Amino acid sequence: MEHSVGQVAGFAGVTVRTLHHYDTIGLLSPGGRSHAGHRRYDDADLDRLQQILFYRELGFPLDEIAALLDDPDADPQEHLRRQHALLSHRIEELQRMAAAVETAMEARRMGINLTPEEKFEVFGDKDPEAHAEEAERRWGGTDAYAESQRRAARYTKEDWQRMKAEVDFWSERYDALMEAGEPADGERATDLAEEHRLHISTWFYECGYEMHRNLGGMYVADPQFKAFYDAMRPGLAEHLRDAIEANARRRAA
Repeated sequence: MEHSVGQVAGFAGVTVRTLHHYDTIGLLSPGGRSHAGHRRYDDADLDRLQQILFYRELGFPLDEIAALLDDPDADPQEHLRRQHALLSHRIEELQRMAAAVETAMEARRMGINLTPEEKFEVFGDKDPEAHAEEAERRWGGTDAYAESQRRAARYTKEDWQRMKAEVDFWSERYDALMEAGEPADGERATDLAEEHRLHISTWFYECGYEMHRNLGGMYVADPQFKAFYDAMRPGLAEHLRDAIEANARRRAA
């Protein structure tokens, strides 16, 4: 059975423009055409689209998805096993985040002046208190931790929205430079590492280059922090750590 591009867009919850783009780049070219030249998708095309959307949901870029799906040695069953493992990991992460939100409803450990509903509105599934216990365990007696607590206690919903917008804009640009294959010690990566350091200094505590280096190492070594950054793009935690190191060498010298 064949389906039109509009029907497939409706089935999959994507736009017709997206399907046209996938066809243009060779990621999903429909198996047939109507007499008028319109795209017609068969069951095999729908199966491939499902695989594409699974991998996109998991954060894979389109070129990596194409390489995975077009590997002549790949077993279709292996795709399903890999996706099941990745999705199971995502579910575990979301469960941990939900537990952190429940804890936040009982005690505002970081003094964030938002209701639970406002936190979801601002942060979605990335609650700012998700790493509170780990942060307190590591730095609870430090001046930096005390300063971050003091600042966070006075932030309004609008402040957190501005902060979140900055993080989103930063992550979009970092994803783009990784998509372009830019090295961690390149100018764009180190500039964004410096922006990352200044963001911490502006919103939480004074973050010098040595402190920033320590944070970069933790983003890779600590599973929760690594999951946070790798959720933006697989491999971003390691790339950022290396960019932080390169930026410190470049600017702190």
